[in-house]
Amino acid sequence: MSNAVLPNDPKALKAILADRDEYISELQEQVRWLKAVIHAATSARRAKPNANERQYSLFDEAEAVAAEFLKADDSTVAVPSHTRRKRGRRPIPPTFPRVEVVHDLPEEDKTCPCGSPLTRIGEEVSEKVDFIPAKIQVVRHVRPKYACRECEGVEDDGPTVKIAPMPFQIIPKGIATPSLLAQVITAKFVDAMPFYRQTKQFARLGVDIPRHSMSGWAMAVAKALEPLQELFQAEIRSGPVINMDETTLQVLKEPGRANTSTSYLWLFRGGNPKRPTVVFRYRPVQGGIRPQRVSGCIQGIHPDRRLRRISGPG
Repeated sequence: MSNAVLPNDPKALKAILADRDEYISELQEQVRWLKAVIHAATSARRAKPNANERQYSLFDEAEAVAAEFLKADDSTVAVPSHTRRKRGRRPIPPTFPRVEVVHDLPEEDKTCPCGSPLTRIGEEVSEKVDFIPAKIQVVRHVRPKYACRECEGVEDDGPTVKIAPMPFQIIPKGIATPSLLAQVITAKFVDAMPFYRQTKQFARLGVDIPRHSMSGWAMAVAKALEPLQELFQAEIRSGPVINMDETTLQVLKEPGRANTSTSYLWLFRGGNPKRPTVVFRYRPVQGGIRPQRVSGCIQGIHPDRRLRRISGPG
């Protein structure tokens, strides 16, 4: 990008630099992966990740997923003489709405050559999955104002104009509805879709949502969800066993720390053994912190509760 087309706004320049840094990090990760493949042994190059890793290569993800689909969809059909495998497409769940499109014969073709009208004896149905693209809409909150004409110009302690209050907003005076916030957060933290890619997706829909706005939204949502963390921690402490794990990671552009510094992510898992609750806690330094004191997550645990360390990638 030439200097002539660069904006003069410092915030816009910072956003451009942040996008470029994130793009460079992705390219560097791809280069590291390709170097590892080039210098690996022949058997290691051809080895496919197991089903638990869920980390496919850059080029054979489609083949690996297709193979897993066929393997998962194999079922057996018992025949008196032998047992054979039945391969087929998984049925489409009946919970989805159905839209019927009837392809009927023209009226002139519904007559037999003998002159008798044809009788409908049945039908063939083929179901195909359709996709309705996302769309953007604007929700206008209209609040009528009311005033008393008789009291105009009269000194009074009460309000001269009455208006209904706005409903609760996660981000006051923000443009994002709860539905939009849920979409952005889910795409980022569940589907691993970076903010800059989401910006491009929204641009194709005709709306401009900068990545720094999404970043601010994510922080606001995290602040609003803090009461849930307290409930999660209480649920973890209520179970018979608490599983813990410490994983190392590196955080880029953390104030006062180099990009090569080692940080720590603690995982706590407990509560109902059938439906366990999981909480993550980040710490920039280890500092010899004991598990009982990490972020206060398990303070107040009953003495007869047991702590169990689980293995992890860190």
